[in-house]
Amino acid sequence: GLLLNAVGTTLMFLANSWVTFMMSPAGVDPAGVFAGDAWAAMHNFLWNPINLHRFVANIAYGGSIVGAYAAFKFLSATRAQDKAHYDWMGYTANFIAISALLPLPFAGYYLAAEIYAYSQQMGITLMGGIFAWLFIIQAVLIGTLFLSANYYLWCGMGRSDGAHRYNKYVKYLAIVIVAAFLVWFTPHTLVLTNEELKALGGPYHKYLGPLGIMPAKNTAVNIMILFTALSFLIYRRANRVATVSWVATGNAVQAALFTAGIINIFFLGIYHGYFTNTVYKVAASIPQVLTTLIIIAVSISLDTLMYRGAREVAPLKWGRVPDRAQYALFMLAVAFTWLMGLMGYIRSGIRQHWHVTDVFRDNSPDAFTPTLGYAANVVSVGTILFMAMVIFVFWLSQVSTRKSEVSGYWKA
Repeated sequence: GLLLNAVGTTLMFLANSWVTFMMSPAGVDPAGVFAGDAWAAMHNFLWNPINLHRFVANIAYGGSIVGAYAAFKFLSATRAQDKAHYDWMGYTANFIAISALLPLPFAGYYLAAEIYAYSQQMGITLMGGIFAWLFIIQAVLIGTLFLSANYYLWCGMGRSDGAHRYNKYVKYLAIVIVAAFLVWFTPHTLVLTNEELKALGGPYHKYLGPLGIMPAKNTAVNIMILFTALSFLIYRRANRVATVSWVATGNAVQAALFTAGIINIFFLGIYHGYFTNTVYKVAASIPQVLTTLIIIAVSISLDTLMYRGAREVAPLKWGRVPDRAQYALFMLAVAFTWLMGLMGYIRSGIRQHWHVTDVFRDNSPDAFTPTLGYAANVVSVGTILFMAMVIFVFWLSQVSTRKSEVSGYWKA
């Protein structure tokens, strides 16, 4: 398994070098003549950023596909021990998906920043041109991922006899995550008819317009990530009782850490996002990310120390999870697949009429950017075909595991 993953990752890095060479060519002269250094061509400006982004994304995606398989087997299982096994498998897969999903937006912002650094025109096309509306769809899909992952965690608290102590907090977590999700996919401008434009008084909504720019979205995604991490901390605590003498102090420190961090994230997003120079608006996203990472790292470390040697309320009841939780795992796999197809279209499309940016122009009659609706339909068809193949593999694995009676002299 480790060797398979190592080979697959190497193949992905090689494919990424071809993809990024078309976006940020290196190792060629202005006329496009190859200089003879293959490493220079591979190690182009965007190779490492997209390697990081795809590496993290594929870990999350792999977790979601395994989770979908576990959900399929859980729903089709008839024996309690089988349900328990596939429930554990689904939880582990969801944990892997969440662990990679949390840093994924940061890897995406890093990639976008590097695209801007390489070519401002390409960056403007990416975030401010025709593709800007696709990022609204992206926000909806990523919000779906966060909501599905959190919903599965909340349903999974039913495995623990001690979860009743924390169930009252779930609704508040849900409210915050949904509110952050709504801010994240709020567009800056609206697609309006002339009558709607006149009635609104312009392309910007009076109250919701300010939520459409990046400072609001950076703030929202950091809050969403923080509260997803908080959901996981609550899940970990549900079946355990801390026995250390300083548990009250530890809880107070964690509460203070989250409170101070959230205040800092809001301050950076609001003050530097709306009341200072544009340079600070962009730069403020870095301390926001650092704040989020520090809170998660410190709170998990503190929680680990606080619950070391903790008393278990009761053994976890694997399999005691509602069937509806399994559909959240299916949703994760479908949303990830659709999202990867969408982002692949965006990554390829920002080259516009170039096979290789500024080196090899596409002069064919088909050198145009497909409409958003057409692209969405193509991605949807690709998603359906891929998921159909995944379902076929699931079915094939189920057929191959059916026991058959063996007859003959070799039978013991």
